Amino acid sequence: MDTNKNFFDSERPVRLKLSHFDYQLPPDYIAQYPLEKRDESRLMVLDRATRQISHRIFKEIGDYLEPGDCLVMNDTRVFPARLMGKKDKTGAKVEVLLLRNLEEGIWEVMVRPARKVRLGNRIVFDDNFSCDVIDNTVSGGRVVEFHYTGDFFEELERVGQTPLPPYIKRPSEPIDREFYQTVYAQKPGAVAAPTAGLHFTNELLDALKEKGVRQAFITLHVGLGTFKPVQVEDISRHHMESEYYEISEEAARIVNKTKEEGKKLVAVGTTSVRVLETVADRHGYIRPARGWTDKFIYPGYNFQTVDRLITNFHLPKSTLLMLVAAFAGYEFTMEAYRIAVEEKYRFYSYGDAMLIL
Repeated sequence: MDTNKNFFDSERPVRLKLSHFDYQLPPDYIAQYPLEKRDESRLMVLDRATRQISHRIFKEIGDYLEPGDCLVMNDTRVFPARLMGKKDKTGAKVEVLLLRNLEEGIWEVMVRPARKVRLGNRIVFDDNFSCDVIDNTVSGGRVVEFHYTGDFFEELERVGQTPLPPYIKRPSEPIDREFYQTVYAQKPGAVAAPTAGLHFTNELLDALKEKGVRQAFITLHVGLGTFKPVQVEDISRHHMESEYYEISEEAARIVNKTKEEGKKLVAVGTTSVRVLETVADRHGYIRPARGWTDKFIYPGYNFQTVDRLITNFHLPKSTLLMLVAAFAGYEFTMEAYRIAVEEKYRFYSYGDAMLIL
């Protein structure tokens, strides 16, 4: 099958399959480093009403926001979830990636090399930080219990590394501690950044607030499940792994007031979309809540809350690309990606942004 022809075909496939979300991207279009100034990334603007595409700079996004509109932002904080240690008895090197906090001091993790990490092994990271493998029956991973004194996340900041996505072909560097984090990140718990928010600076947020644009902060701790490859051609059979979310009373109040006044709800990133759509009622109103969501949004989905979307450019065949195609329309999304490649936009986490009106 000619995947590119199918992907950019002007006629919508009768039933969208995994192969319809494939596309070709030159490797050097994948951003390996952030820009020095976050808000100077490029911004592709998609107008769903007119089917027009325009090219701007991210700091000009205020041109598309009106007083009373609301930015809904994910305030999760990426923590240094990658740990490099050694088995206490053999000294063999082991990499541990923290995935999910099950209870105090106990985490679900991925280990590498997995074949050498067994039940009962102790992995030492330094004199004050180690873990024991207490379960090896978790699919693709382990459950470990950490031993330390002091605050867990402070210890992680001291000994851990920022877990960069695999398409960034370089080791984590000090610059990533700052730039692979939104300026409004508050709550530690994510192993990957909600990348649409990386483009905002404090100055830009202040300017938008002065204009009268509201800000509502929700939380979804991004896990590897967000990036789990879809392995079935019938995408409706894909199952997302659950991720923890929280919506405060204040955030729900701001979002609902925006809806009541007929203003626009602008979701910053696919994670914000999934949280809003998880809790929304049929009228588009939300409630304070916390829990786990495995919401999978793909073309054909009927959105209840979100009016506009800010997002980055996503990997082929990814659930994130499918969500964008559900919001903007399959053909319009694919055309935008074709143009983004032609115009040499920067792709993925440290890449450029898209605003869908």
